[in-house]
Amino acid sequence: MLRTILLLTMSNIFMTIAWYGHLKNTGMPLWKAILISWGIAFFEYCLMVPANRLGFASGVSGFQLKMIQEVITLVVFCVFAVYYLKEPFHWKYLVSFILLLGAVYFMFKK
Repeated sequence: MLRTILLLTMSNIFMTIAWYGHLKNTGMPLWKAILISWGIAFFEYCLMVPANRLGFASGVSGFQLKMIQEVITLVVFCVFAVYYLKEPFHWKYLVSFILLLGAVYFMFKK
């Protein structure tokens, strides 16, 4: 499970950069941003597919894998938005995140 989480985290770092990294460089032509993003996304897929395979093979359900991935995505994006995009972190984001963690709790509750 730890390897799955680490691979999903690395995958989401690539994904966040691919999807949002170009936002600070709006002078770049859109076609170039798309090609660069697709190039970065290739590495995301190279990590995401093995992460999901490992997790599923170790007994984690597809629903659980998706929930784990969404939480990791939000954590990675929050760090990215605050430190790279220089966006403020509002209290309502924290409340939303806590509610998502509640969803994770119920997803894994037996």
